[in-house]
Amino acid sequence: MPATPNTATRPTACLVLADGSIFYGHGFGATGETVAELVFNTAMTGYQEIMTDPSYAGQIVTFTFPHVGNVGVTDEDDEAGQPVAAGMVVKWDPTEPSNWRATGDLGGWMARRGRIGIGGIDTRRLTRAIRQQGAPHVALAHDPEGRFDIDALLKKARDWSGLVGLDLAKEVSCTQSYRWDEQRWAWPDGYSRREGPGLKVVAIDYGAKRNILRCLASSGCEVTVLPATATAEEVLALNPDGVFLSNGPGDPAATGVYAVPMIQGILKTDLPLFGICLGHQMLALALGAKTIKMNHGHHGANHPVKDLTTGKVEITSMNHGFAVDSQTLPEGVMETHVSLFDGSNCGIALTDRPVFSVQYHPEASPGPQDSYHLFDRFAEAMRARRAA
Repeated sequence: MPATPNTATRPTACLVLADGSIFYGHGFGATGETVAELVFNTAMTGYQEIMTDPSYAGQIVTFTFPHVGNVGVTDEDDEAGQPVAAGMVVKWDPTEPSNWRATGDLGGWMARRGRIGIGGIDTRRLTRAIRQQGAPHVALAHDPEGRFDIDALLKKARDWSGLVGLDLAKEVSCTQSYRWDEQRWAWPDGYSRREGPGLKVVAIDYGAKRNILRCLASSGCEVTVLPATATAEEVLALNPDGVFLSNGPGDPAATGVYAVPMIQGILKTDLPLFGICLGHQMLALALGAKTIKMNHGHHGANHPVKDLTTGKVEITSMNHGFAVDSQTLPEGVMETHVSLFDGSNCGIALTDRPVFSVQYHPEASPGPQDSYHLFDRFAEAMRARRAA
């Protein structure tokens, strides 16, 4: 096993994989250690949104794009109140910000938010390893003095239980209900507030990104957010026009223990229902399908997805390590979208009711806007129900 180099330029961070592989580099952000699953993300920008996406709980993100840090950071771009991803791996040390919206630099932001980063890594080699062997369990350490107990880090990586069977939605969900009226960012005014009466939507928070809520508000919705553990009775007591199931982290089967009964209660009504990412998986489980752990998952802002109902291809943002097994979809549930990378399921819908969901992120910001129409589709379904 390689020893820590003892030179004037000794590394200040190291990444230890459970198979014994060790990557040394330059630490930035917070100091200390963390253990998580390692994934790679192919987006060219949006690192702040990725780090604050609750779906990345329990994961360290390797960025395949080498220029990270160049747009800086701004509080406006956080998808949650605090970073949720456990750490960051980049090829080159973060660059200085060069963007008019930036209010700070990435390294300082990571340090203030308690997240560890490592630069100077051969991310192409690391990405190939993830693709070939699956998302590994890893330990990431940052010590400005370059002192690492490799054996201890290796043991932590090997002893970590992983995401299978792990319910993380409760950890990232809100603990009490709240209202949301902020709309999508638009030049030159930035964010605006929705005013006046609108469609009443209850959004179940399994780890909801803020821009999802903004997209709902921009589609004319009065949004009330409830915790992941909300019951069908609590949802229906708000007399909603529709129900939204958010994205989130962890094993969908574990979250489904309490989420599935709630969704099945909603399905007994005629309410329109729309799910994204984990919400898509929760709907599938409630309808009787199964989910599976993927080899390395889909993480990026450039994933082609085919809409089987129209024949159109949309470029989408994705972030998921589990997928719905399309072979287990019951009668009355059709597959609406598939990944053109590997054919995995990316969308379902009931054949006779406005109940649908997608695996990808139509709200992604920054990212493709090809799928914004799904929020309007949800709103149109609610308006049709009101008019009936």
